[in-house]
Amino acid sequence: MNERFSSDPCAPDRSPADTVSGDGQSDEASSPRILLIDDNPAVARAMEIAFRLAGHRFDVAVDPEEGLSRLARHRYDAILLDLNFTAGRADGEEGLACLARIIAADPAACVLVLTAHSGIRIAVAAMQSGARDFVMKPWRNAELIAKVTAAIARGPLAAAAAPTVPGSPPPVLIGDSAAMQQLRALIARVGPTPASVSISGPPGSGRSLAASAIHAASRDPAPPLRLDLRDAADWPRLDGAPATLILRRPDALDAQAQQRLVDRLPADTRCIAIVDDAAALMPALRRRIATLDIAMPPLAARAGDALLLARHFLRAACDRFDRPSAQFTEAAAALILATDWPDSVRGLALAVERAALLAEGDRIDAASLALPESAPPPAAAAAATPVAEPGFALSQAERATIEAALREHRHNVSHAAAALGISRGALYRRMARYGL
Repeated sequence: MNERFSSDPCAPDRSPADTVSGDGQSDEASSPRILLIDDNPAVARAMEIAFRLAGHRFDVAVDPEEGLSRLARHRYDAILLDLNFTAGRADGEEGLACLARIIAADPAACVLVLTAHSGIRIAVAAMQSGARDFVMKPWRNAELIAKVTAAIARGPLAAAAAPTVPGSPPPVLIGDSAAMQQLRALIARVGPTPASVSISGPPGSGRSLAASAIHAASRDPAPPLRLDLRDAADWPRLDGAPATLILRRPDALDAQAQQRLVDRLPADTRCIAIVDDAAALMPALRRRIATLDIAMPPLAARAGDALLLARHFLRAACDRFDRPSAQFTEAAAALILATDWPDSVRGLALAVERAALLAEGDRIDAASLALPESAPPPAAAAAATPVAEPGFALSQAERATIEAALREHRHNVSHAAAALGISRGALYRRMARYGL
């Protein structure tokens, strides 16, 4: 349950979803799980009470960003999606865009859109785009529960592949940058075909998630077989392989091993290869496993996505570590956007998870995210290399981060320095360096 509504005086002390069955086990794990994506607290509070009294588990996301983040972490039996999130807008474009993202990631998703009486045309467009039904505002609780229950039972409007792992969340590629929009469009086009593809790009950029997204978009309901071809113990698993193989690092094999792989691969098996460089594949192998190479964009090429990802990782970390929900300070957000994170998305995730674990309170500041200082230079070059001050690492992000910290703390240098993890003197020197 979303903590924002747990203190509501009308909320029951103990919902049916929290009761214990006759065998002493909680029924909560088997009850339907519902996600509401709506920015209206009154709507969220009323629906939460109704669904919990009906024995359902209920989560709330206040906007599409948080909704997609939750969908990347949990599988929901039904999703209730509002169509407008910006004050003054009534065209439904925000909700329809979110619906498209949800259905692209999981064609079997059970989505019901929320609309007022004047929004019937938009609701019809939503159902044509994959929503299973719509709910009119205001609603009657009994009718709402019945409509959601019927939509879950009815199943998807069209045939859709089963989840890769039953009960697992769909592979959601988070990001609003042009590079990620192009990537999702390419996956939507290639995924349903039987073509074998390779996914290239820097380690830590999300290649494995993209491979899962391609398989999720396919018509193969069985989980793929994942093999690391650098491990000799994985090679025997090629015999009797299922319809889809996810192959790690075939480009790391020598020419002889690559030819052996060509000979061993079943003719009717689709391959999704994760490579550093598709050009390192010999022609025969490339034709077999990389009809198309999909380049995974590095984080540095995904303008603005770093902060979306960081907020997603922060929500997930707070859930996993049982910590209070937290937010980034303005200076921390500036640092996230401007830093070239080692190990790409994976490195950003590690920094955020570490900060969430060590945070005191509900704010994550720049000092908590700062990269560790690099190793000292060799002795021969040490004399010519300025000595870095302790605290947050120097980078091209420094000026933007300092400016954000000063704004956030109303130019109180002591407070800004503490948030950045450096001394007042160090901050004054850096302010002078940048003319701040």
